[in-house]
Amino acid sequence: MKKIKITDLGIGLLFTLFFISAGVILAVNFRPLYYYDIKHLNIEKTSGVEASVIRENYDALIDYNSPFYKGELVFPTLPSSAPALEHFKEVKHIFVSFYYICAVTALLLIIAILYKRKRKDYSYLFPSGITVLVLPLLIAIACAVNFDRLFIVFHKIFFRNNYWLFDPATDPIINLLPDTFFMHCLILIIGIILIGSLCLILFSRLVRKGNNKFRSHS
Repeated sequence: MKKIKITDLGIGLLFTLFFISAGVILAVNFRPLYYYDIKHLNIEKTSGVEASVIRENYDALIDYNSPFYKGELVFPTLPSSAPALEHFKEVKHIFVSFYYICAVTALLLIIAILYKRKRKDYSYLFPSGITVLVLPLLIAIACAVNFDRLFIVFHKIFFRNNYWLFDPATDPIINLLPDTFFMHCLILIIGIILIGSLCLILFSRLVRKGNNKFRSHS
């Protein structure tokens, strides 16, 4: 068994950050998931808001979270309190940071992969795949044990105030964003990370098989 290099683990960490950030970006912008949940989670009935209005306000929120959107958040038909708007501003900062992380890690990975390819060194693929696999498995276990608790802990870690505790009377948008929808988003993110991990592991096996064939014909 070959000894794992520190550089391989470093590349694995870059892949982990890349797939996490890419997963978050895709999950946030994958609107069909929410449109499906409007019916699946019966949001129209529980919120008392028509589906077309729900989509309109949700789209406004997602548009606002884009790094290319300039301006304040304004919901088309729903009122919002100052603390809620401040919370959404903090959320946007977090989402935008994922775009930066994705871009920086992608650039570093391109450099690392080209360097490794030049040296015909593909030893980083398998340990990278395993490294990427560890985090989603831990999160999946935590979700299975108690998603609600995980959701609360996440907010307490990333937010230094209680603005995320919405009052439906002043901020009815919270009625359109059930916890189960966020769990679905997390499952999608984990799925994207797992696919990335499996691709690295499978590619590692293909490279190893190719090298073995080359040696056998030499």
